[in-house]
Parts: sequence; structure tokens; C-alpha cells
Amino acid sequence: MKMRVLLTQVLMGTEGGGQSMLSTIKIAVLPIVKVFTMCFLGFLMASKHVNILPSNGRKLLNGLVFTLLLPCLIFSQLGQAITLQKVLEWWFIPFNVILATISGSLIGLLVATIIRPPYPFFKFTVVHIGIGNIGNVPLVLIAALCRDKSNPFGDSDKCSQDGTAYISFGQWVGAIVLYTYVFQMLAPPPEGTFDVEDGHLPIKSQQHSGSETPEQVPLLPQGPGPLTSHVSQKGKVKEFLLFIYDKLKLKQLIQPPIIASVLAIAFGCVPFLKSLIFTSDAPLYFFTDSCMILGDAMIPCILLALGGNLVDGPGSSKLGFRTTAAIIFGRLVLVPPAGLGIVTLADKLGFLPAGDKMFKFVLLLQHTMPTSVLSGAVANLRGCGRESAAILFWVHIFAIFSMAGWIVLYIHLLF
Repeated sequence: MKMRVLLTQVLMGTEGGGQSMLSTIKIAVLPIVKVFTMCFLGFLMASKHVNILPSNGRKLLNGLVFTLLLPCLIFSQLGQAITLQKVLEWWFIPFNVILATISGSLIGLLVATIIRPPYPFFKFTVVHIGIGNIGNVPLVLIAALCRDKSNPFGDSDKCSQDGTAYISFGQWVGAIVLYTYVFQMLAPPPEGTFDVEDGHLPIKSQQHSGSETPEQVPLLPQGPGPLTSHVSQKGKVKEFLLFIYDKLKLKQLIQPPIIASVLAIAFGCVPFLKSLIFTSDAPLYFFTDSCMILGDAMIPCILLALGGNLVDGPGSSKLGFRTTAAIIFGRLVLVPPAGLGIVTLADKLGFLPAGDKMFKFVLLLQHTMPTSVLSGAVANLRGCGRESAAILFWVHIFAIFSMAGWIVLYIHLLF
């Protein structure tokens, strides 16, 4: 009898700010169901039976989202929401991205040490557990959650604008982490390739020894000598700047979403510029309104592309079942509790805006997402794209269930 009463109180009770457990589950699961439905439609469109979204079409769609639609969404939403005061209040968002990377990588290091992935995928395992998707998937979830009029965060428009602004504010840090830390961690082994069983492939250190053609051999030995005195100071400065540009991977960092974030922060923090472009009666508001229209198309396009990418399946991977399962478990089960601890501690220390539940919710999402899709792009550059594609496939499949569970917990704790 007592058990029945307890179960009724849990399911129909109004603990946690007036939200029953059934209402919380409904609010948390519905966004996931919406995302899954749109992904499934993309999968259907890319299947051989329909074949409207072939591989080339998905590549073009991904390029359109990354180059135009996502920057438009970031610029319009972040620019309208941000001010100089809010930049000071929101400082923990980019810091949380760094903490998420550190904590996730430490968990990845622990998991990799225990399971011992096949050589040379130790650092690969650490990275794919440590790096979460802090941009696209959270934006999709926030949009789907806020679209429901019964969402616990209040007005749908304000919910969507605040959530998008918070997520966009952390994207520039995520890009820096991706193209510096991840790029270095996914460097090929000393053999020069991840296909280490192919013994006929040359080793990197041997590619430059005695392989120069006569046209490539310099006529004079390079080094300090009388001729270096004729090199102008301007040429040395230019050479140094080019060296810094190459070492810091600035070309990879200067991406359209990052440019949109910087411009939105710059325009939003200057009152004159903000009144010129972001207010509804501004003379240049037509540009912001156009960006908002294009930004609204980002969510369906990226979900169709993501669903279409799943049609290829996991492919052939050298990781094996044990390593693949460990990465999925580490990313989706072990990392979120660490993130919950970090956000809770930050709230106790007064680092977060008081009473802003959406702010805390976005911080928690940054620790809960599946492995970043952009890590697959970096893996392609480094020669381990096939294994990364297999991980992304399985992580996103299981994330449908894990994200629903964690969101139920977060909403119950926040409300």
C-alpha cells in the first residue's frame, strides 16, 4: 500500500516547482522525438529507395549549413541578446567549454588506460570521449524544446533567443579547442598512417631523406651566412607572422560561425551599432531579419543531413567492439555526471547568474552531448576518418536515449 502511494506521488506529484514526473518526462522526451523524426526523414531521403539526398547532396547541404545558415542564426540571435554587461555575466560559458574538455579528456584517459584500445588509437579514444558537440545538437534541442508552449522556461520566443545566444557565445572557444587540441591529439603515429599493418607505406621520417629531386635540392646550403644580411627586416617579420599563422592553425580557426560570433558580440556590445542593426526600428534591421529567416532553416537542414549520413552505416572500423562500446559509455554515461558536478559547484560559488535556469541548462547540455561532428572533419584531415565516422554513427544512435534520460534529470533538478 505504501509503495503504491509512493509511486503515485512520484508520477503525479508536483515536486520540483510544480512539475510532475510525467510532465517532466514528456517535456524532456518530446524534443528528442522531434529530432529523431527529422533525422529519420533525412535517412529515408538518402536511402537507395528514394535517393534524393545522395552523398554529394549531403556534402553540399552540410556546406550550406556551415557557411551560411548557422552563421546567420548565430549573428541574429546572439547579436540581439548580448550586451557588454552580459558578456561579463556570461564569462562562465566559454570557461565551461574548457572545463568540459578537460574533464571529458581525463575520463577518456582513464577509460583508454583500462580498455587499452588497439594501436594507434589511444589518443583517438581520449579525444572522442572528451570532445562533445557544443553547437549544432544543443541548438536543435533548444529549438525543439522551446517550440512547445508548455516548456518550463516560459515564453517560447525568449526561451529560444536566450538558449541560442548562450550556446553561440561558447562556440568560438569550441572551435579553438577543436583545431588546436584535437588536431594535435589526432596526429598520425610515427609510421605516418593509422593503417599500421600496411608495411609498404613509407615512414614519415624517411619521406624527406634522399627523396628530393635535383630541382628540389637547394643550390646553396641554408643557414646563417653573408647573404642573410641582405634580407630586409620587413621580410623577417612577414616570415615570422606566417610561421605563427601556420602553427596556430589560424586558417582553420577563421570559420564562418566564429566570424559570425565575433561580429555579433562586437555589434551587440556597442549601443550605437546595436541600435543601427538589431532593434526592430533600425535602418539596417532588414539585414538582421533576413539572417533570422535563413537561420530558421538551419535546424531542419542539419537534421536532414545528419540523418542522411547515417544511411552509410558504421562502415569498417579497426577499433573493435570493446573500444567502440567504451567510447560510447564514457561519452554518454560517465562524462555528464562530472559536468553536473562542475555546474553545481560553480552555482554554489556564485559564478552563474542567479535565477537563470536556461543558463544552467545550457551549461549542463555542454557536458551531455554526443561526440562533436566536427571532430570527424579533423579526423579526416589526420587520416582516421573511417574510425571516427563509425564512432559518430553509434554515439549518435545511443545519444537519442541517453540525452532523454539526462534532460529528464536536469529539468527535475532545475524545477
